[in-house]
Amino acid sequence: MPPMPPITQALLLLNVGVFFIDQLMGPMFVRLFALWPIGAGFLPWQVGTYAFLHGSFNHLFFNMLGLWMFGSELERMWGTRRFIQFYTASVLAAALAQLIVTALTGSVYPTVGASGGLFGLLLAFGMLFPHRTILLFFVIPVPARILVALYGAFELYQGVTDSQGGVAHFAHLGGMLGGFLTIRYWRGQAPFGRR
Repeated sequence: MPPMPPITQALLLLNVGVFFIDQLMGPMFVRLFALWPIGAGFLPWQVGTYAFLHGSFNHLFFNMLGLWMFGSELERMWGTRRFIQFYTASVLAAALAQLIVTALTGSVYPTVGASGGLFGLLLAFGMLFPHRTILLFFVIPVPARILVALYGAFELYQGVTDSQGGVAHFAHLGGMLGGFLTIRYWRGQAPFGRR
């Protein structure tokens, strides 16, 4: 296996470190750094800091597994600067989508996790390596483009039908949209026009 690229490695270490700090600090840490709805504790820096907090070890583990799987390959291809731009755009778009949804639904619950950034990476991987086979549930071989379409459809369905609201499905879709628009911008495609 090739060595893990520096930003992917730094993100992994930072997320793991913040998880353990969160466990030690307790509710005040979440109060300050999770993404709270506007009017329910929102602070400007939360649009970035929420992506480093995770609700459980499983949440952290699967997000970091995805970051390693997709982020490593994309960072090697794009380089450090583009990878940072892309991941940041996905995280910010996910935060914006979540803030809009919480404002429309009146939710007062915070959002945590790198999932928005991860879904942006998943979308990019599917766009750039559409025929690459990924093992769904570590068993079922699926082309990357099909996996991205399935995840996107599943998140949309869950976002519309999930009345419990425990998962930020629209943040995941926002991350995908942010990633999609970033790639379109780099390519000089609509809605950005030719560059």
